[in-house]
Amino acid sequence: MKISKILVCILIIACSLATFNPVKAQSGDQILDGIGETALSARYLFSGDTKDWSRNHFNANGNQVTFANDDRFGKVLSLSGDDLSFITIPIQAVANLESFSFTSWIYLKSDKAGQHYFDLGTNETNHLFAAPFGTLLKPGFQVMMTSKLNEESGATSKPVETNKWIHLAIVVDVSSKSITTFIHGRPVARGKYSPEALTQIVSGKPDEKKFFIGKSISKGNPNLKANIHDFRIYRIALNEKQVAAISGNLSNNQVNTTAKPAEDLPHFSSVTPQLYNQYLISVEDISINTTVGNLPRLPGHVKGYYKSGITGPDVRVLWPSPTDIIAVSKPGTYTITGNIPGTNFKPKVKVTVIESASEIRPQLKLKSFPLNQVILTNDENGRKTKFIENRDKFLNVLAQTDPNSFLYMFRHAYGQKQPEGAKSLGGWDTEDTKLRGHATGHYLSAIAQAYKSTSYNKPLQANFERKITYMVNTLYDLSQLSGKPAKGSKVHQSNPKAVPMGPGKKAFDSDLSTEGIRTDYWNWGEGFISAYPPDQFIMLESGAKYGGQKNQIWAPYYTLHKILAGLIDVYEATGNKKALMVATNMGDWVYHRLNSLPQETLIKMWNTYIAGEYGGMNESMARLYGITKNPNFLKTAKLFDNIKVFYGDTAHNSGLAKNVDIFRGLHANQHIPQIVGSIEMYQVSQIPEYYKIADNFWHKMIDDYSYSIGGVAGARNPANAECFIAQPASLYANGFSPEGQNETCATYNMLKLTGDLFLFDQRGELMDYYERGLYNHILASVAENSPANTYHVPLNPGAVKQFENADMTGFTCCNGTAIESSTKLQNSIYFKTNNNDGLYVNLYIPSILNWNEKNITIKQTTDFPKSDETKLSINGNGKFDVNLRVPSWATNGFYIKINGKSQNLDAIPGTYLKLNRLWKNRDVIEIKMPFTFHLDPVMDQQNIASLFYGPILLAAQEPEARKEWRKITLNAGDISRSINGDPKELLFTIDGVTFKPFYDSYGRHSVYLDVTLK
Repeated sequence: MKISKILVCILIIACSLATFNPVKAQSGDQILDGIGETALSARYLFSGDTKDWSRNHFNANGNQVTFANDDRFGKVLSLSGDDLSFITIPIQAVANLESFSFTSWIYLKSDKAGQHYFDLGTNETNHLFAAPFGTLLKPGFQVMMTSKLNEESGATSKPVETNKWIHLAIVVDVSSKSITTFIHGRPVARGKYSPEALTQIVSGKPDEKKFFIGKSISKGNPNLKANIHDFRIYRIALNEKQVAAISGNLSNNQVNTTAKPAEDLPHFSSVTPQLYNQYLISVEDISINTTVGNLPRLPGHVKGYYKSGITGPDVRVLWPSPTDIIAVSKPGTYTITGNIPGTNFKPKVKVTVIESASEIRPQLKLKSFPLNQVILTNDENGRKTKFIENRDKFLNVLAQTDPNSFLYMFRHAYGQKQPEGAKSLGGWDTEDTKLRGHATGHYLSAIAQAYKSTSYNKPLQANFERKITYMVNTLYDLSQLSGKPAKGSKVHQSNPKAVPMGPGKKAFDSDLSTEGIRTDYWNWGEGFISAYPPDQFIMLESGAKYGGQKNQIWAPYYTLHKILAGLIDVYEATGNKKALMVATNMGDWVYHRLNSLPQETLIKMWNTYIAGEYGGMNESMARLYGITKNPNFLKTAKLFDNIKVFYGDTAHNSGLAKNVDIFRGLHANQHIPQIVGSIEMYQVSQIPEYYKIADNFWHKMIDDYSYSIGGVAGARNPANAECFIAQPASLYANGFSPEGQNETCATYNMLKLTGDLFLFDQRGELMDYYERGLYNHILASVAENSPANTYHVPLNPGAVKQFENADMTGFTCCNGTAIESSTKLQNSIYFKTNNNDGLYVNLYIPSILNWNEKNITIKQTTDFPKSDETKLSINGNGKFDVNLRVPSWATNGFYIKINGKSQNLDAIPGTYLKLNRLWKNRDVIEIKMPFTFHLDPVMDQQNIASLFYGPILLAAQEPEARKEWRKITLNAGDISRSINGDPKELLFTIDGVTFKPFYDSYGRHSVYLDVTLK
């Protein structure tokens, strides 16, 4: 989810495999001067106001400033040099950033010494400033940093010219510990600085920090006399190429549309075999069958044979990834040749194409347990687990939240009076943010789950019940106003399809300011509910794009999905009928708006970058159909089919239903929820294509797009950290975005999809992935001492996580899914069969299962993952299967004892082991699954790999930022010989460097390593 002003189409560059056909990225990607908007923290155009036109809305405050007309840029900010003429920027725009860049066009009208272009910090002994003509004591263009550590550093060059437009850029780079200044895109000075000193300046309490444009923090300096245009703050250290691109872009309407990576990672020889491939002797060819019209599903790995004494893993193969089904258009055979990076081995697949048989419809075999039937417990030593720690962080702060904050913008939209003391949310729910209301949907889901999960704490549960009742009653009352006459009037429009323009307006617009918002709710059509008027929905139908202007929008159906999903979650958790009424009434509104639209319009809408992002609207409408059996809701759900991605075209000739990947280069979390919706659509419609879409997508994600933590986005190519890479299986060539690799809410949705698929197909690989994403991303995304959490998780060398929203007052999309993830951490530990004759134990987490239908209680006692053992104690009697997950990483055995007696069972890693017997009260199942160290390499650059111990990703603990990957050398015969440490504490060392779980890493870390085997 992002905002920027410029809308462009970017061309995905063909890379990696020669058979790849270039495809275009989604229309409207937010690439400003070739730099993805995820790198942008704030942008001030100063074209008549001091608004931040990035997605973050760090709006500045102007004191006695004016705006002047300029021949080159139009209207620009004019600073007079008077004491009260300056700009204050919210410190949040740079808070906790380690690297950042400032760029701007500036026209200096005075060369008086002491003027400050900007000044950032606490006071004159703890700040970072830029003085175009130097200080009163020292001349030159100075960018200097002073700190409480008694350090002074920076960069100095010749004074800046006056009376002409100059492009300035200041780049602070933590990895090189440098400050670089640029004029017109060329570096003019470079100096060193202390990252610790910068931390002193930008971190701490916001109310103690100042960030001025045109004014000095120090007393006695004159204010700046200048015109300023387009001041940008980037959250990364721009390289010289990027700065040159920005400075060369003399017009707002010119953009660099290249999709090439902005900054290359270290290069390695493409002909040098890496890791185990250097010992490879041969690989197996394989044969696969498929049906006419469906591309075959190719294995990511094939069996390899190694030199004597080396036991290597299956070999990663890079296969061609066609974007059509020509090869399988008729019965016959053909051969696909793959590539093993760094080697001359070319494994082959013989594909036999047969006529399509009758469609097989997978059946729903399992059900999840209600959240109140699974209780998280302490580990076997009585200590809180990471699951309980994270759960309690979120529950405790959620319990303190004020529902009025989450209702504030709904009341604002309807022109209703706010309760005394009510405060609005920040982040993406501020007054002028077009996504406002999204956090309210997440909040409804979270407090519904919290209510269901806290049966062990009645006062806490009652707290959430009160919040739910208050939220639903307020939303119900507001929704009842829509499309009905206001008091004392007969004027209204009840028909959702006939919503008129706002009073006094000549067009539909997305102006949400108090002065510009329409509050004529009587004209909005019956059933409408949102934190903004209907305009954005209507504008999307007319082709509106994503952005911050009044004629642009920000994903109205995405926001609506969060609200509907929250209301449905409340209904299912509590039975609150008003929640269901609000949801169904809005469902009717959506049906009437979309049902008469041409399919061509719908296809265009759902493939419009961000503006057409609809979250999981197909999922919510399918859920409403499942509850109400109203056929209009199933029709509406089908209207959200993303025809292009799902089927390729209206004739269903391609797309995911045919196992064709045409989503490469697209926005990841715009599409993953659509796939989650497709599995829900299959459940209510039994149309096989919907299941194929979900199943094929999952396999492509795991094989070709996923990082070691389980995340699936983070592209350098295209230049957007939230996009899929431009070419499948090319993470190193096209991934590792400098803004962070893995959007946390994308993994949240991948886990939802994984769990849903597992209910139909109990493949061990599904829960292998679930475990990986849960431990190594979801748990790892939460701060150490608060529920603050990550947006993008950085996996570059020497990175550090950035946590935000500790007090739940300012949400991004990932802050929203975080409050959902951490209130349902127990939801997939166990599943049951539909007829209650079988139990699936998926995750080894200390917990108590109350299987009410069987009158059985099962207690799982373990110190996993600090122990490789777990124990299941059964209370009650009954005959049922216990299906134990044998993890794929359990290659050193999986051993079972029942009531102390060893069982001679064949346990295959990556499958489930079935125990069938009449269970008696106090029966005990003991499981031991010895952990081993193993590597997870990047598919197209094998030496860049993550180190795992069992299911746990181990991160190198770094003392400082790095530009290069940390190099380690491991024993080729047994990598454990090179690793020392304490498995019970999950604390290890390699060559003196400490490694510990990524979920326990709160400082600087390296997740990926440059590994050599000897």
